[in-house]
Amino acid sequence: MGRLKFLLRPGWLALAAVVAGFAFMCFTVLAPWQLGKNTRTSERNSLLEQSINADAVPIAPLISGAGPAPGDEWRKVTATGTYVPDSDVLVRLRSIEEKPAFEVLTPLRLTDGQTMLVNRGYVRPVEGSQPPPIPAPPIGEVTLEGRIRMSEGTVPGKDPITESGTRQVYYIDSDQIGQFTGTDLVSGYLQLDDGQPGGLGTIPLPQLDAGPYLSYGLQWLAFGIMAPLGLAYFIRAELRERRRTREATAAAAAAPPSADLATSAPEHTDTPAPTQREAETAGGDDFQLPTRRRWRGKSTAPVAQLTESQAKLAERYGKRR
Repeated sequence: MGRLKFLLRPGWLALAAVVAGFAFMCFTVLAPWQLGKNTRTSERNSLLEQSINADAVPIAPLISGAGPAPGDEWRKVTATGTYVPDSDVLVRLRSIEEKPAFEVLTPLRLTDGQTMLVNRGYVRPVEGSQPPPIPAPPIGEVTLEGRIRMSEGTVPGKDPITESGTRQVYYIDSDQIGQFTGTDLVSGYLQLDDGQPGGLGTIPLPQLDAGPYLSYGLQWLAFGIMAPLGLAYFIRAELRERRRTREATAAAAAAPPSADLATSAPEHTDTPAPTQREAETAGGDDFQLPTRRRWRGKSTAPVAQLTESQAKLAERYGKRR
């Protein structure tokens, strides 16, 4: 019952609620988030490895119907068509090679009549965060080589804007950009390789590295396990310490009272003990100063056995008593 009352104290209940919430977040949010990123990164790396040495294929069969499949992402393709003039859209808040950048999107009208976004590459901002003048794409029919990419999706509150005379978006999403520009776009987009017509700064391919996501996910799982175990350890230690305190208190209360041992106070005398100098003067080097107890008459040595100087000194201090 005492343990139950202890565990139901507000402080321990609050701590237990925090630990339980933390463990719940570790198992349901944080660890799955990192492990999911590890899974997606591994799948991306697998697709990239397959496409690095593969030959380019025509894009038309891959984007027909509902658009490219997730398994076609990063596949090397060729596309023939005409850039739509005056239709550039900039992607804000990008980082290329650890520096701020704008990515430039321009629709390409394919020979089969479909229109697809083309990521022409990137430009660096000027005057802090302003986009520079964007070179126009070539006029006329062009054949491009690049890689198929899937739409990134959107986030509520990150709507397209028009700033500094340019149309800007936060994500490359063909549906949102199509509504923003009034263009019917197919799903996904084409990311140009180096040296293509209308290309700008080439966006490098991701590194074939799984990253730290797996270890981060395992760490969150470990934290989710360790937090309740740590709480249980501290509760057990507190209960054990309280039990020891109670046992010590009970043992002290049950012990019989100890008998008072009377101690007699030493007899007080106003007669000062002889100093070392007086002793040496009276008895020479062989004389040893008697203790106060000896000079109180408790010595059994007869006076006749003392030297003359010692007898005089004894008589002198004895009379003072």
